Order: sequence, then structure tokens, then C-alpha cells
Amino acid sequence: MITNTPSGHLKRRIPPWLATPAFVAGTLIVLVALVWALFPSWFTSYDPIAVDTSVRCVPPSMTHLFGTDNFGRDVFARVVYGTGIDLKIGLLGTLIPLVFGSVLGMFAGYYGGVFDSLLMRAIDILMAFPFTILVIVIMTILGQGLQNVYIALWLVGWIAYARLVRGEVLVLKNAEFIQAAQVAGFTDARILLRHLLPNVVSSAIVFAASDVVLCMLTGASMSFLGLGVQLPTPEWGAILNEGRSYISYAWWITFFPGLCLAITGVGFSLLGDGLTDFLRTKGR
Repeated sequence: MITNTPSGHLKRRIPPWLATPAFVAGTLIVLVALVWALFPSWFTSYDPIAVDTSVRCVPPSMTHLFGTDNFGRDVFARVVYGTGIDLKIGLLGTLIPLVFGSVLGMFAGYYGGVFDSLLMRAIDILMAFPFTILVIVIMTILGQGLQNVYIALWLVGWIAYARLVRGEVLVLKNAEFIQAAQVAGFTDARILLRHLLPNVVSSAIVFAASDVVLCMLTGASMSFLGLGVQLPTPEWGAILNEGRSYISYAWWITFFPGLCLAITGVGFSLLGDGLTDFLRTKGR
């Protein structure tokens, strides 16, 4: 967009999202990860689970960019194909708790009463335990497998969203525009969906961008502990677990999936920080 400055010169206005470096950097990192996840065959011709014992533990080279593992499998191919699994854990592990927790928190904050009291007591008890510990306990009960990782993340993840949204609703439900809607005779459904939800969902979405990182790290941790994704499926945590026995002479097996996990986590964290700055600037 071009605007006239007081001096009469034309000045190009930078879009708000481009003026937020954290948002731009985070978006670029996340987009690269998404392209890897959606189109892994574009970046490697190797089969991520194909065994070739003639090239066991070969260091990084032009033929094998990230080297090979103890079974001769191409580490770069395993990392690229594993991106889809880890992103799916992060995104699906966040989406369901975001929706469910936000709905619970909105109803509890708006109506209050016994439901609100019971919900908050349950949240207080659950928040006394670390997130990862609760997930490990649930995984121990449910057993191994990717599906159980999702269930464990869903059963624990909603807690933070319910508490966050409830707090936002408690502040907003006494605002003048909500009182005016009540006086005008609007139904509770309309007040919740048309007036409260748009004003509280931005905080939940910003939190979700960072929560994706926690879900990815937790999913990778479950695979590292042998509770999540099982070998030979290419997943970053599982690759780390398999490569730790060879770290003294084949460091690349653990280094590259760990590096990709760290960079992707930083990308989502920057995206969340950028959304915070963008929404704060937009709200002024």
C-alpha cells in the first residue's frame, strides 16, 4: 500500500505482519517443515526404512547428506519423512485440546456456579503434576503406539486452554458491550459465539502456537522412551533413541534429528511471539 507523507513524497507502507521479524522468521521455518512433511519425495529418493548393510554408519557426504545409520538407512530420508509424523503429533495434539478446553473454559467462566467450581478444582489438582509426567502415566496405562500418544496429549492438553479462556471470559463478561447485549435480549448462544468467542480466541491461538512445541517434544520424548512411535517408522524421537548407542562414533544419527526438532520448535515459538506482537499492535 502506498500513502502520501507530509512532505509530499510517496511512502510504501509495510504490512504489519512483515514488520514483525519474529513472525516472519517463525513462518518461514514452519513453512519449510510443512513442505518437508507434505512432499518428502521431492527432497530425497531414498526409502527411509530400506536396509543396506553395505553402507552402515557412513558419515555425511554428497551421497548421504546426513550420513547413514546402523542399518545403512539414509538418515536424511528418515528425518525428512519423520517431519510429517512429528508435525502431526504437534498439530493434532494441540487442535483437539484447543477446541475442547476453550469451550469448557468459556462455559465455566460465563455461567459460573457448581460447574465452574468443580472444573477449577479438577484443573488445580491436575496442574499440580508436570505435563510430561501425566502423559507418561497415561501412556503406561494405554500402552505403546502413536494413537495412544494422541489420546494422552488430548487428555492432558485441554487443561491450560480451559484455564486461560475462563480467565478471559471472567474479565469480559462484565464489560459494557456484553451487558448491552444482555439488556438487548440476545440469547446466551449469541453472546458466547458472536461477542465473547472472538475476543478470547486470539489468546488461545497465540498460546497454541507455542503449545505445538510442547506436544512435539512430548511426542518425541515418548518415542525416545519406547512408548510412542515404534521402529522402524521414521520419527525424530525414535531415531534419537536408536542412535544414542552409536553416538561415540556415529554422532550424525542423533545430531540431525535433534537439530531439526530444535529448529522446528524455535520456529513455532517465534511464530507464537510474532502473533502476540502482531495482535497487540493491531489492538492499539
